[in-house]
Amino acid sequence: MARAGETRQRKAMFPGTFDPVTRGHLDIMERALRLCDRLTVAVADQHHKQTFFGIEERVRLVSEGIPQSWRGAVDVKPFTGLLVDFARREGVTTIVRGLRVISDFEYEFQMALMNKRLWPEVETLFLMPGEDMIFLNSTVVKEVARWGGSIDAFVAPNVAAALRARFSEDGSG
Repeated sequence: MARAGETRQRKAMFPGTFDPVTRGHLDIMERALRLCDRLTVAVADQHHKQTFFGIEERVRLVSEGIPQSWRGAVDVKPFTGLLVDFARREGVTTIVRGLRVISDFEYEFQMALMNKRLWPEVETLFLMPGEDMIFLNSTVVKEVARWGGSIDAFVAPNVAAALRARFSEDGSG
């Protein structure tokens, strides 16, 4: 608790693979920034799913895609291992997660309960994206890009360019 006359920053963490970061992710970040002073976007290195982009490239794509006006309030950092261990090291007790559909809730609720069991001080805050982003996920964006479809409405320009370059260099699509 902050002492009289002291201000305490409200910090939150938004974890994910961000493979790639989409406008849906950015929407959740914007909503989280309305509720906290500092947001750490935690880019997972090792995860249960194989990633399309490497960790360094995902961190770069997220960092470059963040609006200039957020730069002082958002940090983008890679992490390996348990999220709660990383959050504890960063001094963050609020984890932000996005929910789009019912199946997201089942998985996210289970993870929130496990995180709480591992570290009782942590809280998970579930946020829904805007209705125009509810269908959006990284897998769908990659599939549209693979087949040459327009992805400009779904990702920042730097991400669209990275996807196009990757698919043109490996010959898929």
